[in-house]
Amino acid sequence: MKILVCISHVPDTTSKINFSENDTKFDTNGVQFVINPNDEFGLTRAMWFKEKQGANVTVVNVGSPDTEPTLRKALAIGADAAIRVNAEATDGFSVAKHLAKVIEDGGYDLVIAGRESIDYNGGMVPGMVAGLTGANFVNNCIGLEIDGTAAKAIREIDGGKETVSTSLPLVIGGQKGLVEESDLRIPNMRGIMMARQKPLTVADAIDIAAETTSVKFEKPAPKGAVKLVSAENLDELVDLLHNEAKVI
Repeated sequence: MKILVCISHVPDTTSKINFSENDTKFDTNGVQFVINPNDEFGLTRAMWFKEKQGANVTVVNVGSPDTEPTLRKALAIGADAAIRVNAEATDGFSVAKHLAKVIEDGGYDLVIAGRESIDYNGGMVPGMVAGLTGANFVNNCIGLEIDGTAAKAIREIDGGKETVSTSLPLVIGGQKGLVEESDLRIPNMRGIMMARQKPLTVADAIDIAAETTSVKFEKPAPKGAVKLVSAENLDELVDLLHNEAKVI
């Protein structure tokens, strides 16, 4: 079984985010980048298929050379090979088109993508990839078993879970729950050394016109000051909730 794991190169949530050029560009200065958390769950599940079923695992990212350390980390975790599509990830559709080309060229049976990335939270790429490649699709996936060409997936729905049966080729949008958080892997020294010897292929971008462009970025307004009310002064609390907060 050939597995392709889509990896997004995203800012660590502890990084301080700023914008430049009149708030039209994301300022990467001083920002630490990591594997997108939803993708990390998917990569760990792919490692299980590799170890238990002998699957071959390739990771892919659409981005500039700056994303290669993130791909190398995925290789250190255990992926067999990496592909970087040499294109700027301008919008979800262009990313999906580039990934679809990689999938068609590589003949992958299973594509594991994160449900969404934590930077733009678009949540559109996995579904578009499935549509472009004609593969089956399960989103919000929190469980996956493969037996030959048959697949059983569990996905999160409003108010519960749904178990579905499908077949390969398959694209999933994975998330927390696909594996336990305690099972997530940290590269060890042996993995880091081996990653240096594994192939990282740079694929040429295909000619795609961007469907959307970012006009401006804006950070949330800072939180206001907290107003403390004595537990004995319920009348003041009710007055503030009614006249100031306007929630009652």
